[in-house]
Amino acid sequence: MIEQQTLNNIKNILYEHPLNERIRSYLKLEQMFTQLKASITVDAKVSYHIYFNAMFSIIDTLERNDIRGDLIKDLEKLEQNLVIWSKSPEINDSALQENLKNVVELICHLRAKSPQWCQVKNDQFLMSLKQRYAIQGGNCSFDLPQLQFWLNQPGTSIEQSMSSWLNLFNQIDKALALILKFIRQRVLFEPISSESGFYQDSGEGVLLLRIRVAHNAPYYPTVSGNKFRYSIRFMAPCEQLGKRYYSQSTDFELARC
Repeated sequence: MIEQQTLNNIKNILYEHPLNERIRSYLKLEQMFTQLKASITVDAKVSYHIYFNAMFSIIDTLERNDIRGDLIKDLEKLEQNLVIWSKSPEINDSALQENLKNVVELICHLRAKSPQWCQVKNDQFLMSLKQRYAIQGGNCSFDLPQLQFWLNQPGTSIEQSMSSWLNLFNQIDKALALILKFIRQRVLFEPISSESGFYQDSGEGVLLLRIRVAHNAPYYPTVSGNKFRYSIRFMAPCEQLGKRYYSQSTDFELARC
């Protein structure tokens, strides 16, 4: 995932790479939730493909993986750490207590036998769309007259429906955001220079790599590896090959979360 940030008045590009499947799923879901929420702020007749593609991808991800179980385990670990941190005299007690309250509430909600988001599977309109969206090119207007009808309802009605469907995923979204926030805040960025455009290190104990590169740098990082070891190879755009190995000196910042 890539996002723009400003650090010390200098624009940078932030690249993130997971080192295990759990964090990979978290980042995918985070991106899909971002698309889902952003599409609501745009005219539905323009953004509905983004909205439904993101929603159905979220449903498939939640059904195929034990995301809820992973979130509960990570929230329980976070709860234990917050209790430990509360004993430190330097901690911001009000912020800690607020986070602790949110963690406990989310654990209780996620432990419910029937997750809130499962209600979307009882919505016949959504499920009929989902079947067609699973087929390449199957979401054309002539295949989905019910969607064409829905898109021509009053704008307030459409926005209300889109928001209500999104709210069903609220607990998953909040848990995900809280866990990723604390993972990302675990360590600070450190400056690194590579003479040959290549860097490698041990991945032991690392869940997520965050790589920050100056926006005007002529290269970008590609990452391969796992929880034991990872490598970062810098590449540059190439008209003939699409990309090429950048073998010159590179400067970047790295956070091993």
